[in-house]
Amino acid sequence: MIKLPSIHIGKLSLLLAILVWLALLFVDLLRLFGMINEIDSGISDEITWILEIVFFFTLYGFYSYSIEKNIQSDFLNLLWRAASTGIFASGVALLIELFYLSLGDSRLASELFLKNFFYHVNFALTTIFLISSALLWKHLILYQKSKKVVKQWQAFEFAMLVAMFFVFFNKNNFDYSFFFGMVILLIISAVLSGNLKWIPYLTFKEKWKSLLFLFFILVCIGYLFRRFMAYSEAETYQVNLTDNLFLMALFGFIFIYALFSFLVTLFNLPTSSVFEQKLTEAINFQRLSQSIQPGENEEQVLDILLDSCMSASYADAAWIEINPEEQIIGTNQLRFLDELTRHELSALIKNQKNATDWATSDKPEMLQPLTVKLTHPRYESTLLVPIVINKTAIGRMVLCKEVRDGFNKEMVNIISTFVRQACIAVENHRLLNQAIQNERYQEELKIAQRVQKALLPTKLDHPDSFGICAFSNAADEVGGDYYDTFKLDENRYVLIIGDVSGKGTSAAFHMSQMKGVFHSLIQLNLSPAQFMIKANSALSKCLGKNHFITASIFFIDIAKKKICHARAGHIPTLFYKAKDDKSEFMLFDGLGLGILRNKQYENHVHEKTFNYESGDILVLITDGIVEAKNQKGQQFGFERIRSLVEIHHKKSPLEIQNQLIESLHVFVGGDRLIDDDYSMMVVKFQDPIN
Repeated sequence: MIKLPSIHIGKLSLLLAILVWLALLFVDLLRLFGMINEIDSGISDEITWILEIVFFFTLYGFYSYSIEKNIQSDFLNLLWRAASTGIFASGVALLIELFYLSLGDSRLASELFLKNFFYHVNFALTTIFLISSALLWKHLILYQKSKKVVKQWQAFEFAMLVAMFFVFFNKNNFDYSFFFGMVILLIISAVLSGNLKWIPYLTFKEKWKSLLFLFFILVCIGYLFRRFMAYSEAETYQVNLTDNLFLMALFGFIFIYALFSFLVTLFNLPTSSVFEQKLTEAINFQRLSQSIQPGENEEQVLDILLDSCMSASYADAAWIEINPEEQIIGTNQLRFLDELTRHELSALIKNQKNATDWATSDKPEMLQPLTVKLTHPRYESTLLVPIVINKTAIGRMVLCKEVRDGFNKEMVNIISTFVRQACIAVENHRLLNQAIQNERYQEELKIAQRVQKALLPTKLDHPDSFGICAFSNAADEVGGDYYDTFKLDENRYVLIIGDVSGKGTSAAFHMSQMKGVFHSLIQLNLSPAQFMIKANSALSKCLGKNHFITASIFFIDIAKKKICHARAGHIPTLFYKAKDDKSEFMLFDGLGLGILRNKQYENHVHEKTFNYESGDILVLITDGIVEAKNQKGQQFGFERIRSLVEIHHKKSPLEIQNQLIESLHVFVGGDRLIDDDYSMMVVKFQDPIN
C-alpha cells in the first residue's frame, strides 16, 4: 500500500500565497504591456480581484496556522511579532521611496514595469503586516474571553469576509456604499478594541516595552497608510489594489486597537507597581501556605514571613523574636541591621508604656499589631506583630522604617494576614508532627502489647488432679496485671497472681519485673511467706517510689491435698468448698510489695494452710473485676462473684470463667469499657483420671 506524504498546511498556504502573488503580478504586467503597445490583453478587472481575494485567503490561512501553532501566553512576544512585521514592511517601502527619490527625473524613474513590480511588493508586504497583526490582535482580544466577546469577533470576521467581495459591488470606487461599509467595520473594530484584559497583567517593565512596540506599530500603520493613499492617487496602475474595503478596514482595526492599547497601557503605568505588589502578596501568601512540610524546620516559614512582610510594608529592617522555650531554633532572625542596633531598638521599645502593656497582655490571641514611634538616629517607627499559635504568643515580629508613621492601615492588614497564615502553617505543622509522633507511639504500644502478652504464660502447668484457666485484659494497650504457674516437682505446683499499682506502660514495665522476680525466687524452694519477703526486697530496689505490687501466691501439694497461701495486699481469693456448697473469700493480713522497703515488712507477711477436696474451686481475681462500675456507679462487688461461682460450680473452670466475664460486661453495660485492668484464674480440683 502506497503511503501518501503528510500535507503541511502552513507550508502549503505559504506556497499558494507566493504563487497567487506571482500570478497577480503577471496579470497586471501583462495588462500593462497591452496598454503600452495598444493591444487588448483580454484580461478583465475581475481576474485581478479574484486573485487578490485568493491572496488574502492564503495569507490568512498561513498566519492563522502559524500563529496558532506557535502561540505563547507572552503578550510582549505577540506585540513584537506585529511590530517587527510592520517595521520590515515599512522599511522596504521606505527603501523603495528613497530609491525613486535618488533616481530623480531619470528614465528609470518613469519605468512603468519597475513601478508596477515595486507596487506589488508594497501591496504584498502591507497585506502581510495587516493580516498577521489582525490575527495577533485576535489572541489579545480573546484573552479571558467570554461568550459575548467570541460572538463579537465572529461578527467581525464575517463582516471582513463580506468586505473582501465588496469590490465586485462597487468596482473599486470611493462611493457612499464604500464609506457606509467602512463606518460599520470601524464601529465593530472600536467595540472589539475595548477588550484589553491582558494589559493589567503586564509588569511595570513590560508595560514600557509594550508602549515601545505599540508606538512602532502605530508609526508603521501611519506610514504604510500614507503610501497606500499615494498609490490610490496614481494613474499608472491598471487595476488599483489599494482601493479595497477589506484592506482599509484592516488599517482601521489595527490602528484603533493599537491606539487603545497604547493609551490604556500608558494610563495604567502609575498603578502597575500596586498591581505587582498585590500579585507579590498573593504569591507570598501561597508560599506561606505551602512552606512547611512534614519533617522540615519551622524556621523556614519564619524566613518567608519576614521577607513577605518586609516586601508588603517596604520596611527598612526587621527581626523576629521567639520565646526561648519554643521549638523554633531561630530566635533572632535579622534583616538589614546588626545585633547591636537590634538591642538598641529593643531597649527603646521596652521604654514605651504602650509596648510594655501590649507585650504583657493576658489574652495574646486578641492582640493587634502595634505601631511604636522611636527616637533613634536612623529608625523612627516600628510595627510590633504578635506571633500567636494555639492562643499562645510564641514571639513577635518587629518591622522598622526610617520614616515617622511609616505603616498605614493597608500595610498592617496585609501583614496581619501574612502572620495569621504563617501561624496556621506552623500550627498545622506541629499538629501533623504530633499526629505522626502519636502514630509512632501507637505502633510502639502495639509492639509493647505483643511483648506483654508474650510475658503471660500460653500454657498453665497443672496435673490431672485439677483443671485451670486464666484470662487477662488491659484497660489501655498494656497493663499491670500478672499471673503465672510453676511446677516445682511431681506433687507441688505454684500459682501466682499480681497487680501493679496504676496502669499503662509504667505498670506493664513493673509487671515484667515481677515476672523476673517470680521465676528467680520460685526455684529457691521458699515458703510463701519467705517468697513474699524476698520479692519485696528485690522489687523495692527497682520499683518507683509511688509504685507497689499486690500479689497472692499458692503452693499446692496434690499428694497431701494441701494449699499454703500468702497474700501481699491483694484482692482476697474466693474458695468454694463443694462439701458444704459454700464459698468464702480468704481474708487475712498482708502488705503490698514495695510499700515498706525495710525489714519491718517481715512483720506484715502471714501464711495460711488449708486442705481441699474434689470439686473445690479457687477463683483468683484482680481489683479491676470487683471495682468495675455500671452506669449508676455501682460496683460489681464480691457478692456477685460469690453467687455466680456457687450457681455455676458444677461447670468446668473455663465455663465458670466465661460466665464471670460475661456477667461482668453485662453489668458494666454493653459496649462500655472497664476502667482498670482485670485478670482472673479459675482452679477446680477433681479426682485424677486413672
